[in-house]
Amino acid sequence: MNARTTRSAKNQKMREFKVVVLGSGGVGKSALTVQFVTGCFMEKYDPTIEDFYRKEIEVDGSPSVLEILDTAGTEQFASMRDLYIRNGQGFVIVYSITNHQTFQDIKTMREQITRVKGTDRVPLLLVGNKVDLEHQREVATMEGLALAQAWNCPFIEASARNKMNVNEVFAEIVREMNCNPAKEKRPYCCCNLL
Repeated sequence: MNARTTRSAKNQKMREFKVVVLGSGGVGKSALTVQFVTGCFMEKYDPTIEDFYRKEIEVDGSPSVLEILDTAGTEQFASMRDLYIRNGQGFVIVYSITNHQTFQDIKTMREQITRVKGTDRVPLLLVGNKVDLEHQREVATMEGLALAQAWNCPFIEASARNKMNVNEVFAEIVREMNCNPAKEKRPYCCCNLL
């Protein structure tokens, strides 16, 4: 095998995943995503309309390419969420531990995901961001854990500023997509083709 054959064989095995990052405005969705993709922390808050990133990642020995859609957190773009959700395979739902309202807001986002996907078995990860601001905490870790348990999904607390658990967030959503691929409800079919 020459180098070209080896490279093309590697690329054929590399899976691509579409990840959608959701949450209210100002929770740090872009900061987490940019920190993961570039290794830089965004100091300035600039509301996102929609940003798209690609990054290769190796999780548990398997290479993957993530197509990450960083979505708008503001309500004026909420109507675009159905389209994001329809095309997404895995969802990172982010709230800020310093703002309890952002924790309340994400509950409707999960409902929207299950409605659009037609199932509650969707690869999902709950993220409590901004743990570097512990002194401003409004959402207890136990609240996040309890919600993740109710949603039957993993939970991670992270800090984009301190690079804490940032790579783990994206590795964990890849694990979820590998273990629990999104399956939409299909109309009844009399034949099953394997």
